[in-house]
Amino acid sequence: MEKRILVVDDEQAVRDVLEKAFNRAGYRVFPAASAEDALEILCCESIMVMFLDLNLGGMDGLALCRTIRLENPVGILYALTGYTDLFGFLACRKAGFDDFFIKPVSLEVLSQAAKDAFDRLERWNVDSFELT
Repeated sequence: MEKRILVVDDEQAVRDVLEKAFNRAGYRVFPAASAEDALEILCCESIMVMFLDLNLGGMDGLALCRTIRLENPVGILYALTGYTDLFGFLACRKAGFDDFFIKPVSLEVLSQAAKDAFDRLERWNVDSFELT
């Protein structure tokens, strides 16, 4: 399985840093500046690991997660946010996120999350079900 990651953040600098870090780790990265851009990418590409900023212009990260989950209940989705509290955490879980990270977050932590996600997908043998 080619290890592909979708990174959605409206800040170019964040996308650039994550893209470089994940590329160095051997992943193919699909950066998107908005939820709408992300959905266009997902129409054409099979991506099972996603890092979504919550605070996006237009459709926010929670709505994007819910939309993705309708088509992809198996993919692993991580929320990235600068703000959180118990209600934010609960909203993320309810929307379908597998976990969330509060910015600023170290690249080591995000790299480990990506590795864990791909390990989980491999353990689930997702490729054999043609879900990707």
